[in-house]
Amino acid sequence: MNRNIYQEPLVSRYTSLQMQELFSEKTKFTNWRKCWVALAEAQHELGLTDLVTMEMIDEMRANVDNINFELAAAKEKEIRHDVMAHVYEFGTKCPKAEGIIHLGATSQFVVCNSDLIVQKQALDLVRKAVLKVVSNLAKFCLEHKNRPTLGFTHYQPAQPTTVGKRNTLYIQDLVMDLDYIDSLFDQIKARGAKGTVGTQATFVELFHGDNEKVRALDELVSKKLGFDTVFPVTGQTYPRKLDMKLAETLAGLGASAHKFAVDMRLLSNLKVQEEPFAKHQTGSSAMAYKRNPMRSERMTGLARKLIGLPADFSATFANQWFERTLDDSAIRRMDIPQAFLLTDAILKLYINITSQMVVFPKQIERHLRMELPFMSTEKILMEAVEKGESRQEMHEVVKEHSLAAGRIVKEEGLDNDLLERLAGDDRIPFSLEELNELIGDYSQFTGRAAAQTDEYIREVVVPLLAQREHQMGEVDSSLSV
Repeated sequence: MNRNIYQEPLVSRYTSLQMQELFSEKTKFTNWRKCWVALAEAQHELGLTDLVTMEMIDEMRANVDNINFELAAAKEKEIRHDVMAHVYEFGTKCPKAEGIIHLGATSQFVVCNSDLIVQKQALDLVRKAVLKVVSNLAKFCLEHKNRPTLGFTHYQPAQPTTVGKRNTLYIQDLVMDLDYIDSLFDQIKARGAKGTVGTQATFVELFHGDNEKVRALDELVSKKLGFDTVFPVTGQTYPRKLDMKLAETLAGLGASAHKFAVDMRLLSNLKVQEEPFAKHQTGSSAMAYKRNPMRSERMTGLARKLIGLPADFSATFANQWFERTLDDSAIRRMDIPQAFLLTDAILKLYINITSQMVVFPKQIERHLRMELPFMSTEKILMEAVEKGESRQEMHEVVKEHSLAAGRIVKEEGLDNDLLERLAGDDRIPFSLEELNELIGDYSQFTGRAAAQTDEYIREVVVPLLAQREHQMGEVDSSLSV
């Protein structure tokens, strides 16, 4: 590492080797050569056997990975054109094929098709990682489906839910993201062999006006590059609308992760649930006792960056005048890799956090005890009516003591003593022991939370993971820092 110049943190600190390799120069320029081989093969197979020979094709195939990067860089510096620099460099390795490399093609033949190849592969890595997060969360949900915890609306105490039920909400967001990823996959088609402005004019000339062979060339090249479909029409590039949808899909995933990470930070503050904390991890340089939710905080920051990227892609798409302008080039070189690297970094953190989340039952119970007396007043009223008391009279008594208990909690910082106050009032037909029994089982306040959790995991998530088992695989979730 050259420590005298800026290093991209997404590469040096946060992302997986698999994703880094996909956006490397080695991958890009190797894919360019694969595009040239596919074009030559298709031209030969469609009848240009005298012009494009098997000897030439074999020579090109043998040198796909044999790249002199320094020579190509020097040539690009001289002619200021990256594609033609690599045409030249490839030609030095393939002297017999040198004259037919890139035959009839425009620069975007290799650039666009290679970009689309990498995007499919990168999305596959993203999908694998999302499925791993879903699997982690599903296990956590089932483990804690029956554990009551205080619910929050407006970040104010609300009716209890369960720890498992709360985490099904994060899964459901990710399942929606998976659907959007699938939809995006279906929209990624090859740019194919379309010529300079998308009219295939050079290929029409090459095949002496045989339109059917030109159409066949477009489809055959695309199939050789691993695509089932090809964009029917293009300008010089594949439609940048696709890039916009790519950014929106990845940003949506970032938003899902951001929601989870912020909630984890809030739960950490409440001391009821935390992200994993390494044995020798330091939370603060000054406050040695701290267990800061550093991974969730990092997730939030990375997701914030990812969520902001779609504006770039929308502007780029909207500014593609007629068949193409070059203002898309520089920004796409940065934004497309960055969008995937950000997503990769976020998902590494998401996998890591959800693999070993920590729950603190006693602290959860403490929060429930502080708030449930207020929430149980309706139950107390109903039970009092069962004993023959007037609901209206009981309501006034309960309201009186609830307001008083609320004051001492907020103004004096004391514990909630509502039950003690009610038990000490002769108008209330219950002892303290009886009142504690009324609210002792916290699960009675959680409605169908446990059942919903079980139903959702068993009926939705487990079948989804089974159906997508072929899309799952090993995921690098190790954290370097």
